[in-house]
Amino acid sequence: MIISINKLYDSRMTAEKPAHPDLDAPQLIHGRTWQEMPVGFRFQTSARTITEPDLVNFVTLVGVNEPLFMDERFGPAHGYTGKLVPGMMTFAYAEGLVIQGGSIHGTGLAFMHTELDIKRPVYVGDTIAVLVEVTESRAASTGERGVVTTRNTVFNQRGEVVMVYTPVRLTKGTPAS
Repeated sequence: MIISINKLYDSRMTAEKPAHPDLDAPQLIHGRTWQEMPVGFRFQTSARTITEPDLVNFVTLVGVNEPLFMDERFGPAHGYTGKLVPGMMTFAYAEGLVIQGGSIHGTGLAFMHTELDIKRPVYVGDTIAVLVEVTESRAASTGERGVVTTRNTVFNQRGEVVMVYTPVRLTKGTPAS
């Protein structure tokens, strides 16, 4: 079942008082509460091409400047067809795509756990997108919060699955009336 993500774009506001009187206009994007993410709810993110500067900046920032990621000759000499992207970079970019979609904008409270499976390599020049499907959604033990588990499947431009991960997130709930 695919549910429209138009619910993300509405006029709900956060409970915080605006920092300036002119900032009382409705927010364009507001994430979903756990109750608005039932089991079976699915959406697709936008896509993102991973470039050479992305790779260089990422591996330099996090310190994984291995020949596997930095030397044009290393990957092909070891059976790969191009310059590899670290799995942690694919995960970080996939999460960025999910967050940019607005599904938990202002409602996400904590990233609690994940299982991650890398299915095939990602190379510089590949374009990735994520299909997100809710697999569990329940009330948390305290407060007006819930726990939402999704199966996030990362695809490349050829429709091949390159990664699957299952984040568990603590998410705001709809206040009781």
